[in-house]
Amino acid sequence: MKAPFSALMIQGTTSDAGKSTLVTALCRYYQRQGVAVAPFKPQNMALNSAVTIDGGEIGRAQAVQAAACGLPPHSDMNPVLLKPNSDTTAQVIIHGKVLQNQSAQQYHDYKQVAKQAVLDSWQRLGQQYQMRLVEGAGSPAEINLRQGDIANMGFAEAVDCPVILIADIDRGGVFAHLVGTLDLLSASEQQRVVGFVINRFRGDIALLKSGLDWLEARTGKPVLAVLPYLHDLYLEAEDALSTRHAQQADDTVFHVVVPYLPSFSNHTDFDPLQLHPGVKVSFAKSPDQIDGADLIVLPGSKSVVTDLARLRAQGWDSFIQRHLRYGGKLLGICGGFQMLGAAIHDPLGLESEVGRVEGLNLLAMETTLQPEKCLRQSTGHFYQQTTAVSGYQIHLGVSHGPALQRPLLLLDDGADGAVSDDQQIAGTYLHGLFDLPEACNALLAWAGYKQHQAVDFNALREAGIDRLADMLEADFDFQRLEALLQK
Repeated sequence: MKAPFSALMIQGTTSDAGKSTLVTALCRYYQRQGVAVAPFKPQNMALNSAVTIDGGEIGRAQAVQAAACGLPPHSDMNPVLLKPNSDTTAQVIIHGKVLQNQSAQQYHDYKQVAKQAVLDSWQRLGQQYQMRLVEGAGSPAEINLRQGDIANMGFAEAVDCPVILIADIDRGGVFAHLVGTLDLLSASEQQRVVGFVINRFRGDIALLKSGLDWLEARTGKPVLAVLPYLHDLYLEAEDALSTRHAQQADDTVFHVVVPYLPSFSNHTDFDPLQLHPGVKVSFAKSPDQIDGADLIVLPGSKSVVTDLARLRAQGWDSFIQRHLRYGGKLLGICGGFQMLGAAIHDPLGLESEVGRVEGLNLLAMETTLQPEKCLRQSTGHFYQQTTAVSGYQIHLGVSHGPALQRPLLLLDDGADGAVSDDQQIAGTYLHGLFDLPEACNALLAWAGYKQHQAVDFNALREAGIDRLADMLEADFDFQRLEALLQK
């Protein structure tokens, strides 16, 4: 099919207005129409990331959008990724590769260089695909961020891309959000906005009609869709830890406890467990918030040294020792796996000025942080078993020591992880470890739970994407949109 337009950008009046969701839905809708379509986000700030087919790292939402297009994720789909280290600094990733850590002011000064990276990726995607669907970041009306902007209107103006503004009516104040955002844009930016989408509406739409009529008369912009609130929709969260998909479990279920650490990354590792009908997942900042656990999982971390210090300061080390004495199981993923060893060495000061920190000393291994980040997609199976696993690796550092002679996994690129001699403790560098239902079942069985079968996580995600596209077919005025874009 010939594409009805070549590019469209979705910008939001606020964070979490529904930009990622609408781009995902549009990707699947046009993919169904036979259009060669690709997602794009110029600049993203997120700790939930994914490994691309070209060995890079992009925001998790763009990987989901790529799946909606029927494509493997590629670094050109999110050329600039910022992974926060603190409130004032972030790791800057360009075209999937780490550039350096920068302060907010340093990155502001670097934006002109980053802009060229964005435009290069935009051009390459344009040469490969008929249509590019673009997601903005935050809000285009952030006055303090408008100078040198490459995430919202600055990008749209640079490449002459039309824009839809989306707002979340469930938050309240939807008309103020839309009108206020539009009013804060320049004249050329206002003209670039072709219409509005109102997201997460519940109730009788007839009661909204007078407001829609007022909005169109006030702004001269059409409302292209009022999208309903979709209950029990599953999509992976772009950044913030999401518990919206957690099952309402009773006290008899299997209890998984995850320490909530300051630099907790790749939260989506735990989505399959939250969706499991027999599992309760608790994210806790302190062990005082927890009354017992069947399995403790130390999660991935953007700053392992800092998170390890917080782990000890909150008393988690004592809680873990007590948990193990009573026969509980412990799993470490990525940074959490590194914490299980005897020491973490940081000779180059990548995460700390301290050259060496003591680990939890639960596995006979040590880790040395290195500047080159490991980025790869991996498949394989459990060591000495046939149960398949699949996921991705994103980490700094190489682990070494006798504990690795008893690995947890055998992947296509070699052995991974470790299991203690008494089988109580295990660790791995593989993110997405619970995604395949057979792998999730095997890990829960190792931890002592065997009653319910895990959900098919990938099938659930596909069903969610299809549900979004079905919603657009019913509620989005594509004929009006395409007529506006062909003027």
